[in-house]
Amino acid sequence: MTSKRLMEIDDLFRMRIVDDPCVDPSGRLVAFTVTRLDRDGNTYRSQIWQLDLQSGDLVALTAGEHRDGNPRWSPDGRWLAFTSNRRENDERKANRIWIMPAGGGEPRPLTPADSAVEGFDWSPDSRQVAYVAPVHDPEAAAEAEGTDVMVIRTPRFRFDGMGFLRDRYRQIFVIDIDGGEPHQVTSGRFDHTQIAWSPNGFEIAFASNREVDWELSNVRDIYVVRLPGGQIRRVTDGQGSWGRPAWSPSGDHLACFGTRRIDISGARTEIFVCDSTGDGLRSITADIDCDFHDAAIADWAGYQSRPPIWLGEKSIAAVISERGAVRLARVGVESGELEVLTPERGRVGAPAALPDGGFVLARNDFVDPGELYHLSPGGELKAVTTFNEGWRAEVELAEPEPLSATSPDGEEIHGWFLPPTGPVGDGGAPLLLEIHGGPFGMYAETMMHEFHLLSAQGYAVAFCNPRGSAGYGDRFAQILAPEMGENDFPDFMAFVDAALDRDGLDASRLGVLGGSYGGFMTNWIIGHTDRFKAAVTMRCISDWFSTWGTDDIFFADCNVTLGATPWENPEIYLRLSPITYVEQMTTPLLIVHSEEDYRCPIGQAEQLFTSLKALGRTTELVRFPDESHGLSRTGQPKHRVERLEHILRWFETHL
Repeated sequence: MTSKRLMEIDDLFRMRIVDDPCVDPSGRLVAFTVTRLDRDGNTYRSQIWQLDLQSGDLVALTAGEHRDGNPRWSPDGRWLAFTSNRRENDERKANRIWIMPAGGGEPRPLTPADSAVEGFDWSPDSRQVAYVAPVHDPEAAAEAEGTDVMVIRTPRFRFDGMGFLRDRYRQIFVIDIDGGEPHQVTSGRFDHTQIAWSPNGFEIAFASNREVDWELSNVRDIYVVRLPGGQIRRVTDGQGSWGRPAWSPSGDHLACFGTRRIDISGARTEIFVCDSTGDGLRSITADIDCDFHDAAIADWAGYQSRPPIWLGEKSIAAVISERGAVRLARVGVESGELEVLTPERGRVGAPAALPDGGFVLARNDFVDPGELYHLSPGGELKAVTTFNEGWRAEVELAEPEPLSATSPDGEEIHGWFLPPTGPVGDGGAPLLLEIHGGPFGMYAETMMHEFHLLSAQGYAVAFCNPRGSAGYGDRFAQILAPEMGENDFPDFMAFVDAALDRDGLDASRLGVLGGSYGGFMTNWIIGHTDRFKAAVTMRCISDWFSTWGTDDIFFADCNVTLGATPWENPEIYLRLSPITYVEQMTTPLLIVHSEEDYRCPIGQAEQLFTSLKALGRTTELVRFPDESHGLSRTGQPKHRVERLEHILRWFETHL
């Protein structure tokens, strides 16, 4: 009999997120972050640690009273720069860059107090740092002076998690580490992001779209700005979407992630390579049918994205998403040959290459919140930190079991079944169907606090990757749009039936819940079947008509998602909107939504709630102020707790 306890909501405050390793030039020291949720402060706090790979010694470099992140060693190894929301003499929370000696010492601010840094990179000579920060367009700022009235002239006037942009555009700056004023090297009403300083020190690559009407386009190119003059040239050809540029060690080539297939839903991410001039642009992974990015959807760790990692001039390393696992792989630049470097199970992220051919990376899985790992050149993967070891020894977690189902048209649907760890009554355990967002993402072998919490309450949990999900190849990802709801509904029903084949379940007590696309699909399901006795829809879409023009991205993506604008094909907007079927919704429905969700605006929840109340249905709307679309993953800790409490309350009441 186990002496361990079951998962609790408060375990959000006991687990740690280990992430973002950065290796110093010697290959011996690794700086990385450890993040915790602070209940009393209702915030997140991240601490920078240093690991000596030879001795195993661990040293805390910052106190953990702020949100310190993105540790990056200078190329000469003398300095460690990082971002932090710590402030001098004020309470503003935007990040600025801080710098400290490599041997330790008091950090000092590098960028101005009013900076809101979104990314940075060292110059090769370690004398300067380039960074990205949003700044007001001078003309618009002058116009807005003295008034709180906004004049909006651009369709991208707000963005989820950022709020109203107020004519701010991301620009690139360069600052000397010895002090002085930063020099702005880009300008114009364009966003410039994801910078990479060239090995020769005279150029910075970045991602942007600097064309007229760029805000209505999904095109994104790689550009290079020449220093110090600021001349800008485009590297890619304007016929795709590219990002995360990385220079080869010689500086002769650039690699980046991207796709040319911007006109289809679920286009996988590929690795492209070209000469530094842009000549010879080609995908080196065109024949590899998997996604070269972390497509995992989780409520715990969200690992730092990394650009392609050059391993000399002949191969590149990156993470791949495949069949619910996120692994590290190496690809030959000329041969296109793929070599997977980490095991089939789990999720890895934020890899950093070592001089000996090994790697340091973050990793977690279904029952492990995560640690830092060392991958030897011979392929041995070993944990080198123990931040969550005590917690793991204390809490009883069930390992989800792989489960597959066959949809009526013969499509295989892959997922997992998580059995209950908590008490189950004589009639068997209720079954909850969890639905992920996206839809082009995937449930993966990664820690899901919510799933284990539901299991601890005596629920069985089924979760799968329906058609349209990432990680199962091009064909599978692209057979959903533009029939979202119609094509995938049978996948979910088949998966529920497959889960119910297991013993110990009460088929009369089914629940369904999900967020974003999962919220849309929850709404669709209860409008097309009465099998479910309770449902929770979160950050949902209920009406495609009213989504267009009121959210932050759909106006540019509608042709990919539904194949047309509302005026070009109003019938498909009506047919695929769950609100069309509201009269058929009889399942008790809890609607959870954030008031500052600009990805799926709160009007979607209000419209559904009011319609159901007018029909006399059992429903509640729970609104979270000061929260965006990412409430379940990045929301205020107190709100993350309350959200889980409402979910548990609803299913306890109605199941």
